[in-house]
Amino acid sequence: MKLKIRVPFFIMGLILFSYGIVVAIKVKYLGVHPWDVLNIALYDKFGMTIGTWNVIFGIMLVLVTLLIDRTYVNIGTFINALMVGTMVDFFLWLDVLPQASTLIFDILILLLGIVIMGIGGGMYNAARIGSGPRDGFMLAISIKLGYSISRVRIIVESIVLVIAILLGGPVFIFTFIYTFIQSPIFQAAYKVCTRWIEKLSGSINKKVISM
Repeated sequence: MKLKIRVPFFIMGLILFSYGIVVAIKVKYLGVHPWDVLNIALYDKFGMTIGTWNVIFGIMLVLVTLLIDRTYVNIGTFINALMVGTMVDFFLWLDVLPQASTLIFDILILLLGIVIMGIGGGMYNAARIGSGPRDGFMLAISIKLGYSISRVRIIVESIVLVIAILLGGPVFIFTFIYTFIQSPIFQAAYKVCTRWIEKLSGSINKKVISM
């Protein structure tokens, strides 16, 4: 019964997360998340689409994680890896986005994108159907090496960022403070959505029992 509640949260979370990425890309000159810097750099350098590169890296990380520790990979992880990149391309094509303008307005647009990503990430993680390919990869590395998750994240994202810079990706001040803004939003959304899921699941269970 809980899946009836969890699946909509999972899907809506992925949609919001993808849309947040695209909103931030709209003002990419201010700096975006290291993984998105890499995707944009590869798109500019070799073509295809930003979403396609997102999917490619997502699948690659899932496969590596399977080799390290398959505990962190399930059907939701594969759906995440495929859906986020696809939705990013869809929203870029649809172009239902705030338009870049003045510096102040562009900063607000970027902050909006970060907030939407944080809320979306919190939603789909709260559903507990599957962690994202990057999250699963970092968790697996953390367990394998005995490092803290934060240390692994810093190392991995630093390597990703260096590669992206060498490829000419859009790096600026927000690239370096992205995580510090997004993490508290993610955590708050995760807690709120977890409570909602448990409350809604409890209500459904009570109705089933009463019948």
